[in-house]
Amino acid sequence: MEWNRRINLIGPAPMETLWTRHIMDSWQLLPLFPPGPMADIGSGAGLPGIVLALGHQGPIHLIESDRRKAAFLLEACRRLSLSHVTVHPTRVDTIILPQLASVTARAFAPLTTLLSHAHRLLRRDGVAIFPKGQSADTELTEASRHWFMQAERFASRTEARATILRLSEIRPVTS
Repeated sequence: MEWNRRINLIGPAPMETLWTRHIMDSWQLLPLFPPGPMADIGSGAGLPGIVLALGHQGPIHLIESDRRKAAFLLEACRRLSLSHVTVHPTRVDTIILPQLASVTARAFAPLTTLLSHAHRLLRRDGVAIFPKGQSADTELTEASRHWFMQAERFASRTEARATILRLSEIRPVTS
């Protein structure tokens, strides 16, 4: 909340909603991730990346192009002793990482854009886990015109209208 006042990490949400709207919403994703290295695209306030780092043992890459938010992420990782987390103050479309077991992003971009990044960053058996709101069906329909994927859906435990997508076998329709 201290950093939020200066650089608007999560908007003007009251402290009471921080726990359910952001922390628990991120934590509920943890069981969906396979072991191995993962990335959070557009990490911003560290949601879900830092929250997941508290329970995920593999290397975690937080990708955030806004240098002020990247500075927050570095400080949060330092304070929480998250030595398995690396903060990358760069754009996702320019980053080069070893192939990952999983990627995630929360409120970063439409699904079609996320799949482009996921396809580039994931190893062949990797999965992408994206929390989505009411637009999940529309985004899946649009994305299926450009991307092949196996999609699993999970109901959010923190928001009745939200869906968590777990996507695998991601590849362009043309391949």
